[in-house]
Order: sequence, then structure tokens, then C-alpha cells
Amino acid sequence: MLSLQNPFPTTPKPSLNLNSSTPLFSTTFKPHFPNTLKPPKPHKPHFATRTQSLLQYNRKPQLAGETPRVVVITSGKGGVGKTTTTANVGLSLARLGFSVVAIDADVGLRNLDLLLGLENRVNYTVVEVLNGDCRLDQALVRDKRWSNFELLCISKPRSKLPIGFGGKALVWLVDALKSRQEGSPDFIIIDCPAGIDAGFITAITPANEAVLVTTPDITSLRDADRVTGLLECDGIRDIKMIVNRVRTDMIKGEDMMSVLDVQEMLGLSLLGVIPEDSEVIRSTNRGYPLVLNKPPTLAGLAFEQAAWRLVEQDSMKAVMMEEEPKKRGFFSFFGG
Repeated sequence: MLSLQNPFPTTPKPSLNLNSSTPLFSTTFKPHFPNTLKPPKPHKPHFATRTQSLLQYNRKPQLAGETPRVVVITSGKGGVGKTTTTANVGLSLARLGFSVVAIDADVGLRNLDLLLGLENRVNYTVVEVLNGDCRLDQALVRDKRWSNFELLCISKPRSKLPIGFGGKALVWLVDALKSRQEGSPDFIIIDCPAGIDAGFITAITPANEAVLVTTPDITSLRDADRVTGLLECDGIRDIKMIVNRVRTDMIKGEDMMSVLDVQEMLGLSLLGVIPEDSEVIRSTNRGYPLVLNKPPTLAGLAFEQAAWRLVEQDSMKAVMMEEEPKKRGFFSFFGG
């Protein structure tokens, strides 16, 4: 009969003494490996990194700055995703436990109530409050899903504002929200209309920080650069940027500017990068924001991370990743 021999000679295992100060893996202990086999590569434990990430997202973010934080979401160019950003970031803040009041400052072309599914509950607007037809709390529409989120519309569709309505009226409205009996909200988010006309000036007047939404195309970047200058002239220095509708496949094919290129052109801190997602249209038609979807989409997760950074006044960095050897150049993707 053939005798089977163990190719791996047994060696005595080192004793483990938890009370000893010597290291667990002694340098004098050398296991024997046959010549035909190579010693296995040392395994790097990764449990510490995973634990830190879990702790990071299992805690409530620390609110930075004085409350209420008045944030205007603007872009200059229309159709880049200002209202979508307002709805998703606002509800993400509410889900994090902060009280939020979202103001739709687009006169006559309001859409924020549609994205939130609250269009049938808007009975009064700011115009009625200014005219004395209702109280401010009657014009506020509380979301049934998250009671700490409220919507306030400037006017009804196809209506015109009074001649005297302007930045001072919106400042009075923000002051009234600060001093109401229910308590001041943590965040007042203003959905700014497109363009740089009187509606834009009115929307940015009470704000002390801004979120600039742009897409990686030259027309949007030109308008974003112009709006950045106007915000700085108005005294708003805390300006962060969200790059929306990013497609990594087009970036790899050099058909779209990278996030790093956009950041270098505008010179703004990066709050978030939102990938192109077909679920945006579905959620808009249903009046159900992306951040409430289960399971969450990539765009919804990106909006939640942007809201987290907004709370702590943090920013992200565009990561440079080298392409395949056949292609040249560096391209930025979202990370950080």
C-alpha cells in the first residue's frame, strides 16, 4: 500500500498570552513551506476602515454655523436641476432630523410643489400673507411623510406679484420664519428662478450662503461663472457647487468635461456630484423625490451625501483617476 505523507510538516503553534507585552506574531517563528509552494501574502485587515465608515454614517451630522441657515439654490441657466436639488436636499436634511422650510421663489412658474407631491395642498401663498388674507402658518404646507419639512410658495401659477414685492419683502418673510412661535427652522432653502433678472435678485437677497447647480457643458458653465460674480457682489461668500447629470462613460470617451475640469474653471468648493439617472424623470412624474426611493438610487445617495456636507459646511474633492494605457490624460470621477 502507498503511504500518504503530509507535504506540510507540522510545526508547533506559538502560545498566545494576552497578558504578555510581546507581539502576537513573533519574528523567530518561521513556518516551513515546500519548495513547490510560495508563502502566502500577508493579509491586511480592513475591519478598521469599515468600522470607521459605519460610524461616520450612523451618527447625526453636527450642524455648523448659526441657525437658521438661509441657503439659496441657483444656477443662472434653466433646466440644470435647481428644483430637483432643492427637493432632494431639503428632504434629506429633514430625514437627518433638521427642520427645513423650502421656499419656491419662482414667480408664476413654480414646480417645487409638483416634485414634492404637494400641489393639491397649496391653498395660500406669500402674496396672500402680504395682503393680510391669511396667516403665515396657513401658507406653510407641512409634508405628511416628514413633519419637519415645510413648503412655502411665493405665488400661484399664472399670477403676478405686486409691484412692491422685492428683496425686502423676502427678507421680512425670512425674519418672520425666524421669530414664529413654533421655533426657528434649522434651514431655509430658497429655490431661485432661472436668469439674473429681478426674480434672481429677490431670491438671493436674504441668503447668506449659496449652492450653485451646474452641468458639465460650456453653456451652463458660462452662466454659472456669471452668477458666481453676482453672488459675490451681493456679499455671499460661502458658495458651493453641485455638478449634476454627470456621465462617466462620456468622460472616458472625452465627450464631456470632467468634474475636476469644472471645479478648476469655476474655482468653487465641490458639495456633490450627481450622476445621470433615468429615475429622476420617474420620481418627478410621481411627485416622489429620489431620496425616498427604496432601494436608493445612485443619484439619491449622491443627494444625501451632499446634504450631509451642507450640514457640516464640508466639501468633497474630485479624484483624479488615470485611464487605460491606450488613452491619454487624467479624468476626474466622484469620490472624496
